[in-house]
Amino acid sequence: MTASIDRIVELLGSDADNLLGYQSKTIARERLSLPGPDFVERVFMNSDRSPRVLRSLQALYDGGRLGGTGYLSILPVDQGIEHAAGASFAPNPDYFDPAHIVELAIEGGCNAVASTFGVLGMVARRYAHRIPFVVKLNHNELLSYPNSYDQIMFGTVEQAYEMGAVAVGATIYFGSPESTRQIVDVARAFARAHELGMATILWCYTRNNAFKTEGNDYHTAADLTGQANHLGVTLHADIIKQKMPETNGGFKAVKHEDGSKFGRTHQKVYDELSSEHPIDLTRYQVANCYMGRAGLINSGGASGDNDLADAVRTAVINKRAGGTGLILGRKAFQRPRNEGIALLNAVQDVYLCDDVTIA
Repeated sequence: MTASIDRIVELLGSDADNLLGYQSKTIARERLSLPGPDFVERVFMNSDRSPRVLRSLQALYDGGRLGGTGYLSILPVDQGIEHAAGASFAPNPDYFDPAHIVELAIEGGCNAVASTFGVLGMVARRYAHRIPFVVKLNHNELLSYPNSYDQIMFGTVEQAYEMGAVAVGATIYFGSPESTRQIVDVARAFARAHELGMATILWCYTRNNAFKTEGNDYHTAADLTGQANHLGVTLHADIIKQKMPETNGGFKAVKHEDGSKFGRTHQKVYDELSSEHPIDLTRYQVANCYMGRAGLINSGGASGDNDLADAVRTAVINKRAGGTGLILGRKAFQRPRNEGIALLNAVQDVYLCDDVTIA
């Protein structure tokens, strides 16, 4: 199925030429493991993933409108915990009901639905055979005071397995004081998931107040998020979820209290392996996912005034950078269902459009 380029150009507006015509001169596309119908076999065949894990990965890549393309469109709805249920679902109260969440993913043509133990467990017998389930294992709950911004386990891998999930997901706040414990928690959980034949997806977020400096927020810097991705694939994440990079130079800007340098980097990261262009910044994220061997899915971000155009823009950047797809939630479920479906389909159309090529 080939989608029309005209609608994509229309939604990109003045950014169309810059995003669709750009040719990257950083990391050549030939050096990447790019998405395609044979991605699981081509990339994971020689890994230590068992046949059951390969089957689960293939189930993810075969789902929805993007099935068989090597690209992913996932609906994530863990915001009831991560951002509070009222803040997340008040704009559309139907989504307090877990059935409506899964139905949106199915009707929206998603490869999978990612949500909490509670949401997916409540409707597992009705829907687990109709769309791949991704159970989010840990969360940052916002009712404790003061908020600690920690990711804690809400259940076991075995629970996810028993409800028929094909994959588990987890978040690590790399850079936070709690990250060392989170790394251990997630490493153990992912090892157990692979033993049981499930795939693994890691939300690789950076979090530390020191990453905000001199009026700039480096939580979405390509170099810091790239290193978070590299830590994620080291933990045996099969797929990496990351925020779209908006800047670069975090390692150079962040300093210790005594003024000494934070972390380690190399000037070639900025001079040769990336540029200020959003496609190049995202390609550096892909490079840190073992040159694309672990698929990079970027998040859709918070709802705003131009959700449709913003989501399509993010999809174009991700695809042209060599990424694997989008994991988009609030932009879809915080609106009437027909509008949410249309938004999800518009994003998927980017990956179905042959005219949107790898830069």
